[in-house]
Amino acid sequence: MEHVPPPAEELALLDRELAQLDARRAHLLTRRAWLVSALQPQAPQAPNAPRWHTPPVGHGWAPGQPWSAAPRSAKPSGPPRSAQNVLLTLGGLLLTVAAIAFTLVSWGSMGIGGRSAVLALVTLAALAAPVVLLRRKLAATAEALAALALVLTLLDVYAVHAVAAPDADGLTFTAVSSAVLAALWAAYGLALGKLHLPLPAAVFFVQWPLLLGAWAAGAPAIVVGWALLLTALVNGAIALWGKGLGVRVTAGIGLAVMGSAALLTGLGESLTADGPLGAVLPGTLLLTAAVAALAGAWRAPNGYAQVGGVVAGLAAVAAVGGVLRAAVPGTWHVPVYLLCGLALLCVVRAPLPRSAGRGVLAAAGAVVAGALLWAVPPVAAVLLGPVELVAEVWAGAPDGFRGALGESMRWSESAAAPVVLAVVAGLLGAAYRWWPSLVRVAAPLVTPGAAARGAAGAGALALGWGTLLLAAAVLGVPYPVAVALETVLVAVLLLVAVRGAEASAAGPEGAAGGGRSAVAVTALVAAVGGAVSVGLLSLAAEAATYAVFGALVVLFAGAALRTRAVVEQAVLAVASVVWGTVLTGCAARSLELAPHEAAPLLLVVPAVTVLLGARLRLHPVALPVELAGALGALVAVGLAVPDAPFLALVLALCGVLAAGAAVRPERRPAAGYVAAVLFVAATWVRLAASEVSAPEAYTLPVTVPALVVGVLRRRKDPEASSWTAYGPGLAATLLPSLAVAWTDPDWVRPLLLGVAALVITLLGAKYRLQALLLLGGAVLALDTLHELAPYVVQVAGALPRWLPPALAGLLLLAVGATYEQRLRDARKLKDLLGRMR
Repeated sequence: MEHVPPPAEELALLDRELAQLDARRAHLLTRRAWLVSALQPQAPQAPNAPRWHTPPVGHGWAPGQPWSAAPRSAKPSGPPRSAQNVLLTLGGLLLTVAAIAFTLVSWGSMGIGGRSAVLALVTLAALAAPVVLLRRKLAATAEALAALALVLTLLDVYAVHAVAAPDADGLTFTAVSSAVLAALWAAYGLALGKLHLPLPAAVFFVQWPLLLGAWAAGAPAIVVGWALLLTALVNGAIALWGKGLGVRVTAGIGLAVMGSAALLTGLGESLTADGPLGAVLPGTLLLTAAVAALAGAWRAPNGYAQVGGVVAGLAAVAAVGGVLRAAVPGTWHVPVYLLCGLALLCVVRAPLPRSAGRGVLAAAGAVVAGALLWAVPPVAAVLLGPVELVAEVWAGAPDGFRGALGESMRWSESAAAPVVLAVVAGLLGAAYRWWPSLVRVAAPLVTPGAAARGAAGAGALALGWGTLLLAAAVLGVPYPVAVALETVLVAVLLLVAVRGAEASAAGPEGAAGGGRSAVAVTALVAAVGGAVSVGLLSLAAEAATYAVFGALVVLFAGAALRTRAVVEQAVLAVASVVWGTVLTGCAARSLELAPHEAAPLLLVVPAVTVLLGARLRLHPVALPVELAGALGALVAVGLAVPDAPFLALVLALCGVLAAGAAVRPERRPAAGYVAAVLFVAATWVRLAASEVSAPEAYTLPVTVPALVVGVLRRRKDPEASSWTAYGPGLAATLLPSLAVAWTDPDWVRPLLLGVAALVITLLGAKYRLQALLLLGGAVLALDTLHELAPYVVQVAGALPRWLPPALAGLLLLAVGATYEQRLRDARKLKDLLGRMR
């Protein structure tokens, strides 16, 4: 049983605990203060100054010791390091500016002896001062004077050139001076190892002797490339074995700059070589760079090793490919480089470090990607070229496949593109087929997964399809052969898509780890794209159009019936509906029908989709198919717009189709309203086309029985919506009458319409019927606005121009001030309307 002390005893216990915590906290704070003072640099003390004894470790202020006896933390004896650095930097800058001003301005006022003596003494003093300062442990001051000495040595070089060797060539003198300064600062930095500036400065000066020397000697570009490469090699060695972060960073930057310049120089010389012999020297330069990069990658850390592998691979391809390129015609240059890049794949069996080997593989991938970028644009031209035939439908079969694609492409220059696509497609297909063996072989460098296999299969399929299309264009096959070839390719792609979808639906085992799914998606996309392309291509001849679109309807419909995957099935079914719609349009053109006359014929396909929807019912594909048919109906309506009677007919037929869809319970909420709107719109259009001035004579006979049917519906089903029961009947008369009343100069029709709308509104409010209230109120408001509009215009013209904006501002202020109340009123109105039927 737990004992709970009395409150007084518990309070005393808490006070004792708090006192102990305070004592412990004071002890820790005292110990921390002493440690801070011990770590701060102490100022030099006078000989007679009292010495304070350092308390032994582990002792401090005891709980019984007075608080004043606790040692206080000593303040820092010198300024902060940041302030010290600022002062030293400013001092060094001022001395540097003074030295430059002296050299450039006051130099001529002294004799040769005085000038030499001053510069020599100042430079020697600046170089010797860091030695003394480092002994006194003033490293920051030594760094500042070393920077001054660096500037002075540059001024010495300038002075020597201006006085002792004014006629010397500037590039040659700069190259020699750079070598001397590099040696000087390297020796100075090695002698004073605690300084951080001299060795990076020496690395900077190393960059220029060979380059400037070759430039001064007027050497050819290949020699300049060798100078750049040798400088890059020196930088690489320093970056690998140099001491200090500044040295390695400076050398790394020099390696990147000089190495890139050397590679670009060698590549430029290789691409402009006249023959294989002329490409040997640039190839040797590039191959040497490749070997050096690979050797550096062998010793570099992982990230840099991978970059070195990429550089080595690309340089080797440029070296070997440049020699082979010069021996073949210009059309075949890209395949030569592609084969050299593919040869890099042998690195998977080479005893290279993992990171370097991955870099070489990345270089191979970059070469392949570059070759594909060169070969893919002609394929796009083959697929999109037939778009030009839309402007001249059935103008006659062109002279060969190229004639249908236009003359914008130079097909003779693309003769090697199918070869590039075929080679890459073959390799990807082989990798997909023998994937386990590939994974086992590539295991030392990479471990690709199932997604990589799917990508390989998809790439092989897409590139193989593009190869056949491009080969047909390059060879210039006859037009019927091209149409037949593209149609067969679409059929093959559909077969692959269906089988891939079945394999994916069968589970992981059937999908081969997910690879076939990617292949199936690629095949489906390519099939749709190929169908569009061959459809455009077939527009050149009437017989070809019927044959192609008929075949597309059958192929896509058969594929939709064959597959079980819902998404693929929906895409295929929708595509089949689209091709069927195009086919009916072609039939109308063959019958030489005007566009508005062809509109009813286009409704054949939407009617078929409505029947299919009734057959499929709740199947997931039913809705996409019906929406595709509705799109065809929308096209038919657009074609019939120029002719009002045909427009009324098409709207009525569309209303019949929508009413047929509304028979099904799952489509009734949407299709029912659409059918009502279409029927009413067809009535209005028909009345307008017949120039009827009294539409009520035609609409009232429809409205009365519709309202009677609505009343009977409400008696049978009190929960039925008033929009369903009374909406179509009221709209059939009110809306056409409102449209005529707005153009009627007489007052009788607006008055009768307003009275009828008022009665309907009152009935809706009394019996809480939403349709009557809203329809009647809207018509009454618009009718009243029409009648009051002339008076409003007159009043607005008589008012001062400042008054309407002022009234609008007052209205906004009033609404803003009562915003919350208006919001509550709006919510109440919304709830009230929502409770109505």
